[in-house]
Amino acid sequence: MNISSINVTAVCPPSDENVSCCYCEAGAYNESKACSQLSLPSNQSCGYIKDMPFYRFHCDPEPCIGDPQCTGEPVDIHMSVTLDQAFSDDLRNSSSVLYKKYKDDFENAFLQSYTCLSGFLSVTIIGFRPGGISVDYNVKGRAVTFSEIHYSNSRVPKFLNQSYHLIPSSFTTEITNETKFTVSPEEIFEGDTVTLMCEINAKSGDAIWYHSNQTISNSSQHLLKKKFETRVLISNLTITNVTTKDSGASNDTKNCTEYEFNITESLCLPELATVMTYTCEFQTGHGARASQNITVTYSRTDYVRISSSVNTSVSEGKEFNLTCKGDVKNYDSIIWEIQSGDKIQTVECASCITTNKSIATSVLSVNVATQDWNGTYICTFSNKSSNTSANVTVNVIPLPLTTNIWLDPIKTSIQCKKSQHFNCCISANTMEDYTVTFVVQGKEFQPERKNYGNFLCYSYNYNETECGKQQNFEVYYRFVNGMKQEVKSQNIQLKLTPESNISCTENFYGAEEDRLIKPCRLLSNTFIRGNEIYKCYNTSWIPERNNCVSEQINSLLIRAESLVNSPVAKTELPIFLQQLQNVTELQQNVNSSADLAAIVNILYNISAIPADASKPIIEAFFSTVDNTVNDSKMEFWTELNNENASSSSLLLYSVERFSENLQPVNNTFPNVSTKTLELQGMVVTENRSTDYNKDFNKVGNLSANVLIEKSVTLPTNSTIVSVACSAIGQILPRNDNEYVNSLVVITTLSSERPQNFYINMTFQKANMSLKSPQCVFWNFSFNGNRGKWDNYSCISTDKEGNVTCSCDHLTPFSILMSLENPSSNAASAYITYSGLAISIVSLVVCIIIESLVWKNVTNNTTSYMRHICILNISTSLLVADIWFIVTAVISEQKLQKNREICIAATFFIHLFYLCGLFWMLSLGLILFYRLVFIFHNTSKTIQKVLAFCLGYGCPFVFAVITIAVTLPQKNYIRKDVCWLNWKDSKALLAFIIPALAIVVMNLFITGVVIIKILRPNIGDKTNKQERKTLFQIGKSLAILTPLLGLTWGFGVATIMDSKNEAFHILFALLNTLQGLFILVFGTLWDKKITEALLKRNSLSRWSSQQTKSTSLILVSPMFSMGYPLSRTFNNLCGKTGKYTVSSSEPSSSSENTSKSYSLLN
Repeated sequence: MNISSINVTAVCPPSDENVSCCYCEAGAYNESKACSQLSLPSNQSCGYIKDMPFYRFHCDPEPCIGDPQCTGEPVDIHMSVTLDQAFSDDLRNSSSVLYKKYKDDFENAFLQSYTCLSGFLSVTIIGFRPGGISVDYNVKGRAVTFSEIHYSNSRVPKFLNQSYHLIPSSFTTEITNETKFTVSPEEIFEGDTVTLMCEINAKSGDAIWYHSNQTISNSSQHLLKKKFETRVLISNLTITNVTTKDSGASNDTKNCTEYEFNITESLCLPELATVMTYTCEFQTGHGARASQNITVTYSRTDYVRISSSVNTSVSEGKEFNLTCKGDVKNYDSIIWEIQSGDKIQTVECASCITTNKSIATSVLSVNVATQDWNGTYICTFSNKSSNTSANVTVNVIPLPLTTNIWLDPIKTSIQCKKSQHFNCCISANTMEDYTVTFVVQGKEFQPERKNYGNFLCYSYNYNETECGKQQNFEVYYRFVNGMKQEVKSQNIQLKLTPESNISCTENFYGAEEDRLIKPCRLLSNTFIRGNEIYKCYNTSWIPERNNCVSEQINSLLIRAESLVNSPVAKTELPIFLQQLQNVTELQQNVNSSADLAAIVNILYNISAIPADASKPIIEAFFSTVDNTVNDSKMEFWTELNNENASSSSLLLYSVERFSENLQPVNNTFPNVSTKTLELQGMVVTENRSTDYNKDFNKVGNLSANVLIEKSVTLPTNSTIVSVACSAIGQILPRNDNEYVNSLVVITTLSSERPQNFYINMTFQKANMSLKSPQCVFWNFSFNGNRGKWDNYSCISTDKEGNVTCSCDHLTPFSILMSLENPSSNAASAYITYSGLAISIVSLVVCIIIESLVWKNVTNNTTSYMRHICILNISTSLLVADIWFIVTAVISEQKLQKNREICIAATFFIHLFYLCGLFWMLSLGLILFYRLVFIFHNTSKTIQKVLAFCLGYGCPFVFAVITIAVTLPQKNYIRKDVCWLNWKDSKALLAFIIPALAIVVMNLFITGVVIIKILRPNIGDKTNKQERKTLFQIGKSLAILTPLLGLTWGFGVATIMDSKNEAFHILFALLNTLQGLFILVFGTLWDKKITEALLKRNSLSRWSSQQTKSTSLILVSPMFSMGYPLSRTFNNLCGKTGKYTVSSSEPSSSSENTSKSYSLLN
């Protein structure tokens, strides 16, 4: 016989008596009662009393908890343990950061401790209770013994941080499915015999039955029996002839069988009320019979129906809406509720629900479906007497949101025919089996799926084989759920780099100076927002910038994104705001520009949630804003503004949206002020008899006033809220050398702004040394949605230390001032207006002269077309100059209220200056045509039609397209003068480009003319008349080229160096004398015109008989950038006549920042 092992189950120490106090080893037990009073050594334990001799088995294997026979059935073991800590209310909120942290830490510790159980299945945290902190959890397993539980309990502290102060002796165990209780039969009628059976895990003992706190014993009606079967005590109680007295006290409503008789609407008569009598007759199996008459009065209820934009399911992240309609005539309210399991919660989302009381319709719109919106929706029409409801179930199918997809890398380079690893992770907390593809330039690849902790990761090694075709690739991951709906990750920025340029090769390829962008690290259940930027330098990837958000702020950001899409956002907002304020008050929690930008995003998200205008809520939001704009954060704001981030503009918009969404409490708004913000507001009452007049003087040592007069008609119960900000204006990007010199005031209306709306604001100047105040508002759409100060539709009045602004719209307002007055040059202004006057007079004289000598100088087609062009050039420049005078008056008086006049003036100036340009082009083309195509002749009508189409048609097209494209964005004209915008929309290009094109064409024509004159064709005559014409051309070029060529040379110089006053003066001098140049060199220098004038006045009559040939006068215009220039040419071409080539130039004007105006700046 070989003994392989010995298993000791019982130990009985020797004793001088005939009995011994024994105990069982681990894993075994004895059912005997505890030891009696025996004198034992202090170090000896006792489990049971055993008489000598000690042979045979004393201890049996320990029974399984809740399963005495150890059949392996799953058993739920409810357990708890106590922590020596003060209880926090956050542990009641399952969505709080503290709750999630405790839950994660304890689940991890329990999981590692209880996995040693032989039949372990799962462990789940149920919740936390006060009393220190009691942690309730549930362990599920098969064939688990108390010894194993005790051992696992002892392991828990090893896997838990000591800061939790767990009390090892506080573990408690409760078996929830240990006792079984059955009743037969299930349906009980009076007079039946009922058997109750109770099964208890025990091998000995007794069972006592109670009814109404009285012990039940054997009697004529009650029979008690008990028996033991494999460690289970079974006790039966049989009750004969059951009566209603035998019903349990807590089951009075369950002691009968219910029979339902469903009445449908088709049974109801059309009258408002119908009385029906129903007889219910019941008969038992023993012959007893009973009946009951039931009288029912039917009142027709309101009919409510609900419809959904989706069938029954919607993917997470998608939108849907529910429409609830009723035939309700009178109702007090419409309530939306969501039922998920046994939990019913009211939808607290004012921005999600739109109700039209007149047609009894309510629409619930969900923009981003999350798991919070999963369940049965109940729409209830309520009035004083009844509630009428309808319901529909919507299942939200999991689909990851784009922001919850982790990508590695975010930006990188790849080398051709070299494999590059890409990875993408999402939370594993989903039962959905996604179809995931890796997409490169439309080509789909199947990534490998791996579990990484609490994440599902999809990786792919991509190898680009088609080299040289494209450098930048469109790369992303696509997720498709069971509904065949998909979501794409953000694009991975991927660039193909030639092998010869590759310098860095460690994990990722890159050329020198290339940037590699990687994601922040993964946490246990989520990942850190932001990124890490590396730079390729000397063959190595060097960390350049860390844009990762801190863990605390990252957690708040994720929660804010969830909260704004939650049906109970309004309810949970106050708690969240308090936590956000607490985190931002600690300086160490905001230690980078990434943290600051994340806080702004949090404020932006929660500002969309309608909130009660209670003082704690407003103070919590405003205090958070204060914490982000204090002096210690200025370095971060500078960094964000230098990166062209929109964070500062987004913060201002968040404050505006928060104040706009505030809902009055008891029809009032509290006056709230913090370090940098002050809020006041009012509710518009019926027949409002007072102005909205609010003074702000509690922030920034500055004051401001907001006035909306009572004459402005606003809807009853609409709200007006104003917020004064002392610090936000300092973090916004500045306009050149202009500074915010007052409070920034935000005013919002809950209703649409009426047509007659005007708001008046008075600002106290912060720095009295700054000059030139202007009323501005923050235009959020400018500068690529980064925002910019704009002065559209505001009139300013500067009076001593205050500036009053009157505006017809609502946005954040302030005043901008510069360090010094803009340079004001009296000489430049004098030249501008004097030159314009001379030009206008000269153009009028030119038109008069042309009309007087018209018949004498238009006796052939060429001469006719030449004078048509001169007349239209003069007319176009005259109209443009007149409109220019109008714009100067508007700008001088700062009549921003007459913005429409300014827009009209700009349109006509643009149009008619272009007309002057294109008519000069027509003149040049006529000269080119007559010089090059000598033997080709076109009728006068065709030439005139083409000239008018070119002279007026093309400019009209340019002007109309310019205003149509730029006016809707409110950047057609400049802010300081009535002329085409340059900085925001580049509308001025619509003037510069055609001008440059005409310059090139006229330079070409001039070259052809000169070549034609210097190298005449065979057969051309070179007589005395031709030599005189050449001399005339030379004189015209010698005079007009330096004058007109320099005009727009100085115009360009004013753009390149706007502070140089010499350029402004020279440009103004040359630019405003265009009309004089047209008169002198286009009209008076024409010998034929002077002869016609002399002839008309009888001063000379001899010239008409001496000249047999016709004198034709043509103009070959020359231009420089942006404005028409003309140069005079004398061109000898033709058989019979002398051709005098003259030139003309349109009028323009210049601007400095005070009294002269430039059309280029």
